[in-house]
Amino acid sequence: MSQDDKQPETLPENTTASPSWTVKDLLQWTASYLEKNHSESSRLDAEILLAHCMDCPRIMLYTRYDEVVGEQGRQSFRELVRQRATGVPVAYLVGHREFYSLRFDVSNQVLIPRPATEFAVIAVLDIIKKHFPDNPQSIADVGTGSGVIAVTLARELPGVSFTAIDISQSALDIAVTNATRHHVSDQIQFLRQDLLSEPSQDLFDIIVSNPPYVRSDEYAQLNRDVHDYEPQIALEAGPTGMEIYDRLIPQAASQLHDQGWLVLETSPMLIDTLQQSVAQAGFDSVETVSDLEGHGRIVLARRHHD
Repeated sequence: MSQDDKQPETLPENTTASPSWTVKDLLQWTASYLEKNHSESSRLDAEILLAHCMDCPRIMLYTRYDEVVGEQGRQSFRELVRQRATGVPVAYLVGHREFYSLRFDVSNQVLIPRPATEFAVIAVLDIIKKHFPDNPQSIADVGTGSGVIAVTLARELPGVSFTAIDISQSALDIAVTNATRHHVSDQIQFLRQDLLSEPSQDLFDIIVSNPPYVRSDEYAQLNRDVHDYEPQIALEAGPTGMEIYDRLIPQAASQLHDQGWLVLETSPMLIDTLQQSVAQAGFDSVETVSDLEGHGRIVLARRHHD
């Protein structure tokens, strides 16, 4: 059977009919199929899904190119590919996503971790290196979602206490699972509340947040993978994109120690406005951090109490 004979225009309902579907065959066909169905990372998607079905690290696929994939594996793979072609994100299909070289469980109840958020983690670690020689005592992660910021920082900062806050109990349940997976649950207190609307008994040394900041008109135009599947509450802020910041910044100002720091992820389109808002709320030493493409993504500022 030629390669062309094994590459129909639509997803084959019975790949088990051919005994010669190797890892290489499946990856080549699936990458082409997903590209036609609007995947922007079709080859990577195919590799992640097949590695999941074969229960092996993705890198191992390259050493198993000529291996024939068993019937059960092909059936599972076919179903995942079918769902991916409709737009379901790969992270939701396999149930996890890598962040800061760590594995985090995810579901459609939480935002899928993005590489940009790693810059928020790095910003916090840089602040600690420069301004907290003995490490901070307490850090709050507001809008924790799957817990990637709090859990990652807790692993990097043993002995530091964290408060992870989210309005969604489903998100907090996933964050707890991730904290347990990475053995930092004893460092993190999980709270269900709306931002910092319920003041903590103790002030924080650092408050970090990746809140919703997508404008409503932007949200309507998002890629289907995001718009149709990721939680709207974790993405859309309102007409200006600043709505959550406008509530969070004054709350943070009142709940930080003197010389405490606020670290916020944002959109490059909001970076200037957010800097101004933070400065107007009484913060100083306002700085920005850019991503690898040079776009401003993180605003950090220090709080001075009068």
